[in-house]
Amino acid sequence: MRIYAANSLHEEVKRRFKLPGYLKLILGKRSTLVMRFVAILLAVALIPHLASAKRIAPASVEPVVYEGIRYVAPNDDGRRGYIEAWDLKTNKKLWELTVFTNRIDPKLEADVQWVFINKLTIRDEMLIVTSERGATYQVDLRTKAMTQWGPASSPAPGANEQPHDIPEVLKRAITTSSLARNYDLSFRINPFYLRGDFNGDGKIDVAALVKQRSTGKLGIAIIHGQGNKVTILGAGTAIGNGDDDFKWMDNWQIYTKDAGANAAGAQSLPHLRGDALLVSKSEAASALIYWNEKHYVWLQQGD
Repeated sequence: MRIYAANSLHEEVKRRFKLPGYLKLILGKRSTLVMRFVAILLAVALIPHLASAKRIAPASVEPVVYEGIRYVAPNDDGRRGYIEAWDLKTNKKLWELTVFTNRIDPKLEADVQWVFINKLTIRDEMLIVTSERGATYQVDLRTKAMTQWGPASSPAPGANEQPHDIPEVLKRAITTSSLARNYDLSFRINPFYLRGDFNGDGKIDVAALVKQRSTGKLGIAIIHGQGNKVTILGAGTAIGNGDDDFKWMDNWQIYTKDAGANAAGAQSLPHLRGDALLVSKSEAASALIYWNEKHYVWLQQGD
């Protein structure tokens, strides 16, 4: 292989290639001038690629209609994802709700940081909003309260979409009992199931939100231990002031047996043999559902 000195290299290039006069002149100058020229050429060549760094326009999102209202995602503001509700009869906008906002770093190109909505669906009286990054938001269409799921737990496409992993005992109950024939799991409240020892036998039970398939009424299914026996509260089976439809409920949690023992004197609570369920409606009534060794009973806590 032949090695050239810097000056000889310039002469070899001019000799072997038929270059225009102005390039020969440039190659005859000092090496720094050549490097500057090359830098300018590269900058000009990269301009189209830099221009193409802009993000493409967001996809058009198909509106969804539920109970006479059309829900749309305008996708016209990359700094926030929001939805609008329009009355089908009057074609008037009823309300607007920001579902998520995008934090923009001023040191970076703004548009490549934009995130838009890419899907709207209705499930269990909830509007499910999915972002381009895979985050999923559940919007209660009555209260406009929102719950976010991460990409790993967001619903997968299909008729039986489920936002969370289902515990094994609940899967078994679904496949081997009447729960599968008459009820669907409901995901209208997060979490959609709770664990506790509800009948006080020392084994962990599972309580899950369900919807009666024939009527759409909501309620709670309780599966004791590792068995397949399912007790339905609400969802077509009345209990106390909760009646047979728990659509009013927007929150629930475990009220532990120990908490009941500590508070029994002050609140005149009965002796709890196991954990109880505290079910409530925000800024309104609440109630305890507990096991009395024979069945579950309702204890009103407020109007």
